[in-house]
Amino acid sequence: MNDVLTVKGLELGFRRQAVLRGLDLQLVPGKVTVLLGANGAGKSTLLRVLLGVLRPASGSVRLFGLDPLRAHRAVLQRVGYVPDTPDVYPWMKPAELFAFLRPHYPTWNAERCEQLCERLAVPLQTKFAALSRGQGMKVMLVAALASEPELLLLDEPFAGLDPLVREEVLQCVVTELRDGERTVLCATHELEIAARIADRIAVMHDGRIVRHGALAEVLGADGEAAQIPSGLHRLLAEATAAAPIAPEVAV
Repeated sequence: MNDVLTVKGLELGFRRQAVLRGLDLQLVPGKVTVLLGANGAGKSTLLRVLLGVLRPASGSVRLFGLDPLRAHRAVLQRVGYVPDTPDVYPWMKPAELFAFLRPHYPTWNAERCEQLCERLAVPLQTKFAALSRGQGMKVMLVAALASEPELLLLDEPFAGLDPLVREEVLQCVVTELRDGERTVLCATHELEIAARIADRIAVMHDGRIVRHGALAEVLGADGEAAQIPSGLHRLLAEATAAAPIAPEVAV
């Protein structure tokens, strides 16, 4: 199915403070779209709406043609999600988390789960309360990938990691995305990471997508590999400084 994710006119606010302001978004299947934006731009809020955790005030959200609020379970079974902070009971162990998740995902691949745990040195019998942030994010990544999702949502998965763990997690993500069979939306403000994984870029500012397109298209002359991080910095600065523009549909 080509219609992986489509958002139209999304509006959402908290305590009379608008967070999403008529946001439009459509992902290109099989591509990695990096959602760039400063802290507070609304990236995490958007991902939670996509998961059916938050109800928008207006607009429409469709994942695989389904409303994530009305078909919550059916949507989640096809989506992998890595939150910005592990959302697991502190007394739970990674092995217990995987055992809990397995029956909820028809596509759960126990062998793949084991391989990823070995590759990332996941401490299966250590309680989450005793895990470092890096270890916790590794567990979340394994949990998201073991179900072999059609759509992978990443919410600042590299933030706050020490350099060695950050590179280890990033290498795992790059390897998993290499086949191009999975659609990915990765929210981040880290431009070097965006440069390494992005097929497409969407810049979010003030609750809207203000610039978007294929990496080479949005960067223009800055699209050469060595210039991509600086090009993204320029793009983000220009896009967030300018008045919001009406976005195209596909990102």
